Amino acid sequence: MILVTPELRDQLRANHRARCEALRRGEPAPDPMPVVRFFNPLGPATWLATELDEDGILFGLADLGFGCPELGSFALEELESIQLPFGLGIERDVLFEGEFPLSVYAEAASRAGSLVEGECILRRVATDSDGGE
Repeated sequence: MILVTPELRDQLRANHRARCEALRRGEPAPDPMPVVRFFNPLGPATWLATELDEDGILFGLADLGFGCPELGSFALEELESIQLPFGLGIERDVLFEGEFPLSVYAEAASRAGSLVEGECILRRVATDSDGGE
């Protein structure tokens, strides 16, 4: 599976440029919605990415399944090189659509101790506030 399509790459790079430009102007960095979600199909590791720099380094929220999800950088090349049993590798969630800024996912994941649990909480809250629709 291609982890980052050209369209996703364009969105990720645009977010990176926007952050760099804001910092260059002395403004606060933007808080974009995640563009892509990666996961280990055989384990708990999950990543949300908002940016990709020219060196192939992603920025986002990483949860390796140890109860302490954190914001940081991770290499696209490393994700692509992970070889799991049964010929599997890290996958991209093709149905993922970011619904909240990255900071909201990070706060929910931190409180829940898991990105996946944090996402469940956010979906429940969003559904409840929409009147259950």
